[in-house]
Amino acid sequence: MDSLFIVANLKSNKTYDEAKLWLDVFKTIDKFLLEEKKIIICPSFTLLKVFKSFFSDNNLKVSLGAQTVSSFDEGAHTGEVNAKQIKDFADYVIIGHSEERKLLNESDETLTQKVNLSLRYELNPIYCVQGKDTFIPQGVSMVAYEPLFAIGSGNPDTPQNANQVASEIKTKGEHQVLYGGSITNENVGSFTSQPNLSGVLVGGASLEAQELIKIIDNA
Repeated sequence: MDSLFIVANLKSNKTYDEAKLWLDVFKTIDKFLLEEKKIIICPSFTLLKVFKSFFSDNNLKVSLGAQTVSSFDEGAHTGEVNAKQIKDFADYVIIGHSEERKLLNESDETLTQKVNLSLRYELNPIYCVQGKDTFIPQGVSMVAYEPLFAIGSGNPDTPQNANQVASEIKTKGEHQVLYGGSITNENVGSFTSQPNLSGVLVGGASLEAQELIKIIDNA
């Protein structure tokens, strides 16, 4: 395994003041952990600049990701945030998360458009799939396996099955595969020790900075 990735998806949470409190706790992390592992934090669009400035000012080796991206390029698309805009703040973007698929009925065509635009502006897609048979667009190098039953349920997949699914996904292309779904500091090591998994995508547990630090430490 070349790099161990810990991706934190803060979802639709944190006001500006709440984010500052989160960051003040997170900066207490042992910086050795940030050298040893690849950490990617994905806050809401409104907080990307805040996080970027904070990590820079405090010399924290952390990458930023957006939680989604528009399927449209720049132009007359009111309310959309496009890949060119996101690239000012982030290097990664989550695409195809199960919550967005469910709430917005995103199709494979729409998700492929998001991937293509992200790659055009040198954003790295973190492409979420729900199983080994989920469609993966060309150009995706990082895949996050997130079984529906495990999202926010406290009922994760078994590390062994996640490893098997990752193995099958990797037969489709040169993918690094993460596992996402009810990750905690107690179970993270059992997933990151699997040979076919390159890391984890953390959801609800990342809302507490101290818990995320423990997850990073135990991974």
